[in-house]
Amino acid sequence: MNTHSLSRRRNLGIIAHIDAGKTTLTERLLWKSGEIHRVGEVHDGNATTDFSAIERERGITIGAAAVQAQWAPRDLPPHRLTLIDTPGHIDFAIEVERSLRVLDGAVAVFSAVDGVQPQSETVWRQARRHRVPLIAFVNKMDRVGASFERVLEQLQDKLQARSWALGVPLGSESDFHGWVDLVDERVLRWQDGAAASITLWGEDERGQWQAQRQDLIEAVADHDDVLATAWLEGATIDAAMLRAAIRRATLAGAGVPVLAGAAFKDKGIETLLDAVVDYLPSPLDRPAVTAEAEHGEVSLPPDPDGPLAGLLFKIIHQQHGALSFVRLYSGTLKVGDAIASSQHPQGRRVSRLVRVQADQTHDIEQAVAGDIVAVLGWKDAVSGETLSGRGQPLRLESIQSQAPVLAWRLEPARAADLIRMAQGLASLAQEDPSFKVETERDSGETLVWGMGELHLEVMVERLRSEWKVDVGVGAPRVAYQETPLRTVSGVVGRVSKQNGGQGQFAHVVLDVVPREDDQVVFNDRIVGGVVPRGFIAAVEKGVRAALTSGPQGHPVVGIEISLVDGETHAKDSSETAFHRAGGEAIKAALAAGGTQLLEPVMAVTVHSPSASVGDVVGDLNRRHGRIARIDDQEGRAEVSGFAPLANLVGYTTSLRSLSQGRASSEAHLHGYEPVHAA
Repeated sequence: MNTHSLSRRRNLGIIAHIDAGKTTLTERLLWKSGEIHRVGEVHDGNATTDFSAIERERGITIGAAAVQAQWAPRDLPPHRLTLIDTPGHIDFAIEVERSLRVLDGAVAVFSAVDGVQPQSETVWRQARRHRVPLIAFVNKMDRVGASFERVLEQLQDKLQARSWALGVPLGSESDFHGWVDLVDERVLRWQDGAAASITLWGEDERGQWQAQRQDLIEAVADHDDVLATAWLEGATIDAAMLRAAIRRATLAGAGVPVLAGAAFKDKGIETLLDAVVDYLPSPLDRPAVTAEAEHGEVSLPPDPDGPLAGLLFKIIHQQHGALSFVRLYSGTLKVGDAIASSQHPQGRRVSRLVRVQADQTHDIEQAVAGDIVAVLGWKDAVSGETLSGRGQPLRLESIQSQAPVLAWRLEPARAADLIRMAQGLASLAQEDPSFKVETERDSGETLVWGMGELHLEVMVERLRSEWKVDVGVGAPRVAYQETPLRTVSGVVGRVSKQNGGQGQFAHVVLDVVPREDDQVVFNDRIVGGVVPRGFIAAVEKGVRAALTSGPQGHPVVGIEISLVDGETHAKDSSETAFHRAGGEAIKAALAAGGTQLLEPVMAVTVHSPSASVGDVVGDLNRRHGRIARIDDQEGRAEVSGFAPLANLVGYTTSLRSLSQGRASSEAHLHGYEPVHAA
């Protein structure tokens, strides 16, 4: 495959706050590109990318769904688009995280009425952390209360985004009927149910809009030397020159092109598709990925002839078996290939390779660098594993997921369902790294851990509908942590069993210091080789294993451990002995210094009628919450604050009762803080 073909690929995500219109927009993009011939609707439960029964019943996206489309702007050849429609609810943030990990660009969707909402900020930060170039699409311009200018201001104020409006919306509030294209110097006008009529600027339009086009040119020229030079020399800045400059600046992360539309009314879809091709990167435009090899790091440009390197980023279970999604960064993957896996020493074989279209699959014989495909039939796949050639095993950076914060106890209604419940939970945990299953040691009860109540509700619902297991749910449990209170020095851990035969001997000395952050850091401060390197690694493993359960029974964080001294025996010392000695030393240190119990604190945003704000604030205060900000606007208010998760269990139901069903809320993990004294 030549580079021209790769340059005509776009792997992009659709990201936004819940209800901003991501799925509706994705449906219109597929329809306009000719990929589907009938438009599905979220409210009718027949959207292409919301294909699971639960998504259709609830009207929300839960799993990131991949679809393919073709689009050719102007006189360009067709470009192949791979779109992933991601969830908007914070409880499913892992779906956004792993999608952004493998995508090249993203379209961030904002409601023209609601503007930049809390989850908008979260997904924006996720995209920026992965250095994913962005386009912003201001949706719902046809609604009462829509304001393009207000969203532009919020992009700057709330997201610190350098936003470049590529046009000017036409029409009054709730009567969005046109778009002045400042790049191509044309005007698009829509009538409901009809394609846009397009006219080039005449003298009147040029006089009316030229100043705003100049503003756009100046804004982009501040971040693009080629355009700046042409502008300073008085050259005519035509559409091609401006478009190329916007592309360069967007790919560099210097700014964000902004468009507007009304997806439900099919307005602004073609201009967005053009912008995806014009301004979002191809695989060739992204930095080469770095992988760990046997003899150090290697850089992997997107070359189909390069060494094989792919990241398995998502697993779903369909009727015909497990479907493992893979992003190929380098090389070529073919049916029948035997490949290496970072998780399985014996490697894997590719028996069936498919291109995915929502819930449909299409068999293919091979995939190349830049492709997002899926492999059928890997029962033991692990999200985050690297696939590479057997002759050159590689390891890519894995996918990070937040630790879950809330647990429910589950019990099958019938004892006969216990095995099927265990199978179903194992399948769900394989799909979602932020969903954990454990069995309590003392009681034998099953605990499921997730990112919030909605996350756990959906998992239990899937257990009931997909695995036909009727389960009862017990009282919720919150994930607490511990952190050391004081510095403790010279703590000894000693294992000595020397009574004939093979003995066990290890002696270690640790210093322990509290940290301000939540990291666990282990330092090797051994001098003179009194503890061999292999035993030092065993000490660290023993320490980290012991820290999974501190004196109060919770994981220990915010701690720095230094191994400062030790002693070995010529015959009786072993890694096992030093592992035990390290664990005993850290337990003794924590017992001596004491630990502070930490609890998860959520950032809470409540959208409420202004008349209910007093009740909302009072209720949050009773829950030991603290209010950070109250924004009042036209009869509605946004209350932002922080509250312990333990006091927010059942909050959604309580809030509905408090506001006669007119208030809603979102919450995401803000961090851990000392437990509030009752």
